Amino acid sequence: MPTPKTETIQLDHCGFEAKVKVAGSGSPVLYLHTAGGPRWDVLLDALAEEHTVYAPDHPGTGETDRYSIHQIDTLWDLVLAYDELLDRLGLSEVAIVGSSFGGMMAAEVAAHRPDRVSKLVLMSAIGLWRDDAPVAQYMLMPPDDLVTTLFADTSPAPVQAFLTPPADFKEAAVAQADLIWALGTTGKFVWPIPDKGLHKRLHRITAPTLVLWGDKDALVSAAYAEEFAARIADSRVEIIDGAGHVPQWEKADAVIPLVQDFLKE
Repeated sequence: MPTPKTETIQLDHCGFEAKVKVAGSGSPVLYLHTAGGPRWDVLLDALAEEHTVYAPDHPGTGETDRYSIHQIDTLWDLVLAYDELLDRLGLSEVAIVGSSFGGMMAAEVAAHRPDRVSKLVLMSAIGLWRDDAPVAQYMLMPPDDLVTTLFADTSPAPVQAFLTPPADFKEAAVAQADLIWALGTTGKFVWPIPDKGLHKRLHRITAPTLVLWGDKDALVSAAYAEEFAARIADSRVEIIDGAGHVPQWEKADAVIPLVQDFLKE
């Protein structure tokens, strides 16, 4: 399987130094990760078999400078930073896959630049709000509650890889601090949780869109799948039985073919 390499790209907007993992060959796919921080996972391995996958680290996470999050003041700044990143990567047209917070950002980019997004995959995306199905306040949850909210099944290997701390005590402490920091860096753009106006922009998306959700998502109810689809003209919904908030980890065998086939259409 392709081994990702990290590219460093200096952006003019906000002076942010981006770090992007790149692997594979073929038509380009941009992957925007969850609030828990970047991880090269089974979905990206599979996509890199047929595509060139670009997976940027959200500012302040992964290989970026921890304090670089302070260079990005607003949600609009973050959208413009991703738009410039695509320019720097030479991607005039790209498919975007986003998970959770990354799904929200994928939708924002696709709404801002419908001309450059060829396909869109939204997995358990945050960004909308319903009073009858409130999104869980993930940044305030104790670790045990967060785990049970994120995952319907903790046994799959990708979930275990996320939940198992490094054996070394110091490395485990750093990993825990990184997770807390990563959650905070996304909180800057979504807190307080209710919608930041994305519902007013989704109609601008013209890319064919796959909205993918776990039916047991306790963080963002599967009811939101239809909320996104109702606002995006060329969209369809796939509900994954038995999956929680990260279906690409819990039900990889079901999710990966759906995403691969959609990108081939």
